[in-house]
Formats: sequence, C-alpha cells, structure tokens
Amino acid sequence: MKKLLLVFFGIPLIFISCKKHDHYPPHGKQFTLTIENVSQPEMYLSSGVINTPVGDASPGPLTPGKKYEFMVKAGKGQKLSFAVMLAATNDLFFAPDDNGIVLYDNNGDPISSQDVTNQIHLYDAGTEVNEEPAVGPNTVTNQSGPNTGITENGVVQDISKVTTDHFNYPAVNTVINVMIKYMSGYNFMVTIEDVSTNMALQTSKGDFAAPLSPGVWVIHMGSSPLFTSGQPDRGNGLEAIAEDGNTAPLGQYVADNTGLNFPVSPGVWAVHKDGTMPIFKQGAKDFGQGLERIAEDANPTDLGMSLMTKLGVKSSGVFAIPEGAAQPGAIGPGMKYQFSFSANEMDRLSFATMFGQSNDLFYAPGDKGVPLFQKGKPVTGDITSQISLWDVGTEKNEEPGYGPNQVQRQSAPNTGTTESNPIDIVNDGFTYPSTNNVIKVTLSYN
Repeated sequence: MKKLLLVFFGIPLIFISCKKHDHYPPHGKQFTLTIENVSQPEMYLSSGVINTPVGDASPGPLTPGKKYEFMVKAGKGQKLSFAVMLAATNDLFFAPDDNGIVLYDNNGDPISSQDVTNQIHLYDAGTEVNEEPAVGPNTVTNQSGPNTGITENGVVQDISKVTTDHFNYPAVNTVINVMIKYMSGYNFMVTIEDVSTNMALQTSKGDFAAPLSPGVWVIHMGSSPLFTSGQPDRGNGLEAIAEDGNTAPLGQYVADNTGLNFPVSPGVWAVHKDGTMPIFKQGAKDFGQGLERIAEDANPTDLGMSLMTKLGVKSSGVFAIPEGAAQPGAIGPGMKYQFSFSANEMDRLSFATMFGQSNDLFYAPGDKGVPLFQKGKPVTGDITSQISLWDVGTEKNEEPGYGPNQVQRQSAPNTGTTESNPIDIVNDGFTYPSTNNVIKVTLSYN
C-alpha cells in the first residue's frame, strides 16, 4: 500500500491507494473508467451593473448627494470588487485594490455595517492620455463622442503613482463614500454615494463637482478580478467605464463569466459481485465505513481501506491524481480521473466522489453499482445517465456555493450541523446542476 498526501480545498489528508485484493487475483476483462469534470469554468460567483441612483426612475450618473444601492450575495472567503468612473476625466475610475473588499472577518463572521471607503482607490486605466479634469477637450463631459482622446497604451495604476501629469485630483473620501451592511443569510447591501461638493475639482478654469458614472460589480475569490495594478487593461470593458461611463461591454463580459465552479473530489471504486451494495444502500443510513468522510470532507481514506476487506468486493481502489498531474487533488473543469480494473460477467462497478459545493453530497451509481456486461459483452461508452447526486444524510445541507460549513469554506473537517437521515438522491429545495453538466463518466474496454 502506498501512502500519499492529499490537499483538497486546503485540507491535508492521508489516503491509501488500494490494489487488487490478494484473495481475488487479476483476471477477466480489462476496463478503464474515466470521470471528467465537464462543468464550465467561471471567474465570478455573481455580478451586476450599478446604474440607477436611489429615487430615480431610470439609469444615470451620481451627482453630489445621490447614491447607488445594490444587494450582493457572498459566502465566507468571497469578496466584492467594483469599478465606477470619476466623470470629468479621461480614464479615471474608483475601485477597491486588486484583493477586493473582504466581506467576512477572520472568525468567518460577516462584517456588520461598515464604512469601507478607506479601501477604495482612484485609478488611472492607462488607456487615454490624461487632460486637466473637467477642462480637457476629451474628458467625458467635454468630448464630442465616446473614445475620442489620445490612446495611451499605459497600465492601470493608482493615480498617486502617475508621474506623466501634474493635475489636481481629489482625495477619494472627498468624492465617494462606500458602505457595506450585512442584511441576512449571505446578503449584503452596498451603498456608493457621491459626497463631493462644487469644489471637488479645482481646476484652472474654476471649481467643479465630481459626478460618478454607472459601474460594474463582481463577487469573487482570489485577487485581481477586473484588473491588475501595474498591468495594461485586459480589454474586457473596463476602458469603456473609465473613459465613457459605459457599462455595457464589461457588464456583458462579467455576466458571461459568472456562476459557481463545481470541483469534484478524489474518491473510491469497487468491483463487486452482483446483488451486493458495498458503498451504501438507498433508504438506509450510512454504513459508517467512510462514505461520510468523502461526502463531507473529500477524504477517501477510511472508505478506501474498508472496501479492501468487504465481503463481495473483488477489487477496489482510490482515484486521486488527475490525469496529467503529478500530485493528488480535485478535478476542476476540463480535468479528469482515470483508473483501470478487471472484471468478469455478473460483476458490477461502484464508485463515490464528492460534489465539492456541498456539505455531504456525492456522485455515484445506484447502490448496486453499474453492470459491466450486457448479454456477455463488455459495456462501453458514456454511462453518465446511470450516475446521480446523492445526499449521505450526515450533515445539514446549506445553499451550494455559499454555506460556511461546506468543504471549501469550513474551518475544519466535519464542522457542520450533524443529522442522521437515510441516504437518498438529493432533494432539499436548493438548486443543483444536472449531473451531466458537471461530470461525464465513460467506460472503455481494453
């Protein structure tokens, strides 16, 4: 037996890579099973356009005293980023830094009503040569049409680092105020207010107010969701906001790249005699032999070991290293697991792998497994239609993608609310993707 260190969603695990059972020497026909993650990779968990001031009936910019309000939904570890233009400029915009605004504290609790203006910066998009705010002929309030200034081919950077001009730019907190208020569940209210006065922009031709344009927001993991400081604009639509207050290109881009990602965990497999149920029995409670650890924490150790000595199991193993990878890990979109085994007529195949955006859900065939022969011939091809998303019934379900006790967000293994329900196909009122939109399972005969 070979011991491997597995890191899944940041949780270190030890599992056993099981071999053929000694009392069942290799024989029969050779098969290969492929489990592929066919879900679509997404950059943002949710997103939207900010465009209608509170109290107004139609979209428009913020003038002094007006504000935008919008609701965002975010789970533990997820962050908020946005971009709105400082109007009367060529290509300046307000946004959080590359990391975004953290919506949960170090204890995993949502931030309460909080002024986060100190996390907002005034950026130069680096796409159009700067002119004096509110005075230059190509600033947004003076230009004859969109995108009429001189192309700059620069980088996105905090305006304080811009050395190519010496114009007066307002301090962030003299123009914009950003408040975040926790509401309930996973919901936060965000308020962006224009707090400028008619003296916000002090120019060679007098003092002016500082309007703010409509913008775009995203909820994300990781950093640099809309831009990277010190790098050129990505060409996804930020330029249109920063130069013209036009949210359409970036709004469409983030909408096209918004949704949950659905990782699939390492798991176990077993070739077993017809009529046996080695991993679970539908309608009965978990056997307590390790399936719970896969379904809750993506840890195949216990079940992998128990299958080695289980009555009726002819061979078994753990799949953990994605094809083409050097180390164990989960499979994301476009990745796959693959393993081979031998079987005879009347043998069946069972396996279990965790649905990563959940508390205790797993993908598997029915409790009696998948038949490997039909009329004496090996079964081959796509068998995804025989795979279902099951609820092991050991931990209370939370909304997929947001629950604080789901494997990607929990503080430690086995931290959710315990329940003791029979195993069945998931039916909890939440929305889940169709199985064939997350995984594709294929049998081939060698």
